[in-house]
Amino acid sequence: MKLAVPKEIWPGEKRVAVTPDTVKKLIGLGFDVAIEAGAGTDAAIPDDRFADAGATIAKAMKTTVKDADVILKVRPPVVDGKTDELAAYKKGAAVIALLDPYDRKDLIEKMAAAGVSSFAMELMPRISRAQSMDVLSSQSNLAGYRAVLDAAHEFGRIYPMMMTAAGTLPPARIVVVGAGVAGLQAIATAKRLGAVVSAFDVRPAVKEQVQSLGGTFIEVEDDAADGETAGGYAKEMSDEYKAKQAAKLKEVLAKTDIVITTALIPGRPAPEIVTADMVAGMKPGSVIIDLAAERGGNVAGAKLGETVVTANGVKIIGPENITSSVATDATAMYAKNLLNFITLSVDKEKGALAFNAEDQIIAETMLTRDGKVVHPKFGGEEVANG
Repeated sequence: MKLAVPKEIWPGEKRVAVTPDTVKKLIGLGFDVAIEAGAGTDAAIPDDRFADAGATIAKAMKTTVKDADVILKVRPPVVDGKTDELAAYKKGAAVIALLDPYDRKDLIEKMAAAGVSSFAMELMPRISRAQSMDVLSSQSNLAGYRAVLDAAHEFGRIYPMMMTAAGTLPPARIVVVGAGVAGLQAIATAKRLGAVVSAFDVRPAVKEQVQSLGGTFIEVEDDAADGETAGGYAKEMSDEYKAKQAAKLKEVLAKTDIVITTALIPGRPAPEIVTADMVAGMKPGSVIIDLAAERGGNVAGAKLGETVVTANGVKIIGPENITSSVATDATAMYAKNLLNFITLSVDKEKGALAFNAEDQIIAETMLTRDGKVVHPKFGGEEVANG
């Protein structure tokens, strides 16, 4: 069995889908591993470390993926007017990556037409057995951490209270919107740096988690509010709740120095939570990091990949691919997620690869197979095991 890891060509992407440690384990599963030269350079992994782990280093993408049974990537295959990565993959190959299925339905159709079996790692079910494969959680942890550091860089003051002979400097006040994985890590990081941290989430169940990290939970009084889906994600709330939420947040943000927003709803654009009116009421010099900018943003006026300074002196930052800025650690975590996923489908005794479509993990991540779109959410039908 051949497993290939091409170099990422997505603009700004520094991560790679394997590490020397996971290469050794993949070889132990029976794979011959080929890696494109330079694939790990931006993640501080030179070619010789991959070679020492047992991988073959190929000079170009086409030779890397030639006859590969499995192709591991970070970003989706690039198919545009100049490049067609799919054309280099053999029919029947398994492509495992972050495939952005909700926004790239065109690519899903192209992968089906190319005859590859594709698996979108961001569709991993939230079940205990899949926790070690959950790329969204592993990467969101790093995003939450990095957002706090980026905010500190942009903010004109320090985070902790500091008592000096020249006087006392008050601590920064930070509000985190969305207490999922990224939000909780942002809370923890900001607290470690000495800030006073509060957090808001539509799911009352996360209050205890926020408080356990030393944060204050911002509550919106609404007896009917239950903002959690069966899968544990936040859901769209009623207009009445949104009105109460807006009033409460406007009051809180007027006294806030830094806001970090992380709220996402799977399969839908990010909800706008911080309105232009709220931003207008914030203090000059305040900083907002909108981690949902790639999905439309939680903040009015946020622009992906840009820093917007409002008329009242508030910086709104819409980071793009923030986890790639900590590429070495992001790679280490992502590579382990992929290793655990592929291990699920390898029969070591037979030296064969078989994706069991009756397994919930496989069924919920598989987009295409045998020339067809098979995921029900994206226009396909479930396929039989084979």
